[in-house]
Amino acid sequence: MENTEELVKATIEKVRPYLQADGGDVQFVKLEDGVVYVQVHGACLGCASLDMTLKEGVEQIVMDEVPGIKSVELYNEL
Repeated sequence: MENTEELVKATIEKVRPYLQADGGDVQFVKLEDGVVYVQVHGACLGCASLDMTLKEGVEQIVMDEVPGIKSVELYNEL
């Protein structure tokens, strides 16, 4: 799992500049049972396109590059 987690983190690092260019950001939180949990920051918070960006952008890229990933979800601390 350690190698998978490192690969997920590296893949998210590739995506971050695109979100940062629009004033947002994404951060890896944890990997659990094939599900990647992330937090978003900045302009991503409250953005109407967040679901599309997360599912069709971040999730798609992570699933394409990292075997065994089932989904990417927002991490809720509550």
